Amino acid sequence: MTDVQRRQFLVRSIALALFAGARAEAQPRTYRIATLAMTSAAATAQRGKIFTERLEELGYREGTNLVIERRYAEARLERLPELAAEIVALKPDVIFVGAGPAAVAVAKATSTIPIVFVTVSDPVGIGIVKSLRRPGTNVTGISTLSADLHGKRLQLLKEVVPTASKVAVLHSPGETSQATLAILNEASKTLGVVLRPIEAKSEQDLATVFKTLAGERPDVLYVLEGSLSYLHRARIAELANSARLPTVYGLVEFVEAGGLMSYSFSLTEHLRAAATCIDKILKGANPADLPVERATRFELVLNMKTAKAQGVKFPPPILLRADRVIE
Repeated sequence: MTDVQRRQFLVRSIALALFAGARAEAQPRTYRIATLAMTSAAATAQRGKIFTERLEELGYREGTNLVIERRYAEARLERLPELAAEIVALKPDVIFVGAGPAAVAVAKATSTIPIVFVTVSDPVGIGIVKSLRRPGTNVTGISTLSADLHGKRLQLLKEVVPTASKVAVLHSPGETSQATLAILNEASKTLGVVLRPIEAKSEQDLATVFKTLAGERPDVLYVLEGSLSYLHRARIAELANSARLPTVYGLVEFVEAGGLMSYSFSLTEHLRAAATCIDKILKGANPADLPVERATRFELVLNMKTAKAQGVKFPPPILLRADRVIE
């Protein structure tokens, strides 16, 4: 090869390398997010839409530069370790989870892949972050723990039924944090009511629970949000309404399914905040340094049709405070 040919070869090689580099830079990166929901695909469809719409606003479009791998536990806690391992094996850029048990399962499965949670009550208490201000782990997100929230729900029950002294609390073991129960106990002392926690571990338990309540005759019912109660919210509302048991719920979807009233954090706000947090991580932020956000906005929703059927009359102050009334 002559000197001229050698120079020509080098020029062509450099040009090809520059062209390949420019082409690679022009090629948009595809991000991969894995999600683990405690409930089902149908139950989380609306939530998923809110989440992906916010991601689109931030520049991530599924099918273009975003792949979302979805897994569902169907309210079966025993499936979580297997699903968590399956998700981690996919090596996503970020894992998005809902509820404490799912967050714990995924945090046990990986200490390196960033995890963002939503609707987790007590992330410090369940051991997935070191503190709210500085998580110090690969996990961060949005917490729903609020003394005001649980105390306000009990107060609403007392306003609707001023003579109430016994409050049944329906929850799912394994999903309700000790911090939540402690907050409820403190609020009950202030309001002068006695709590009767009652557990449901499966859909089959619900009928038995309400038979027990019929025998014990509590004045009102408090249904804590959880995957089991959310998945079977229409059935729970039906059973509570048949028992003519004034009930406050943890999420607005229970009232939309026929429940009497709810006082809850804004799930839409939390899902959008989670998507924003994921955007920060994809752009290089370390979850260990991203503070866990807290619920700041709460909504009171009333179902007037259910109130009429139960013979419940909402006091005027509650009607005035309602953010939404379902006729």
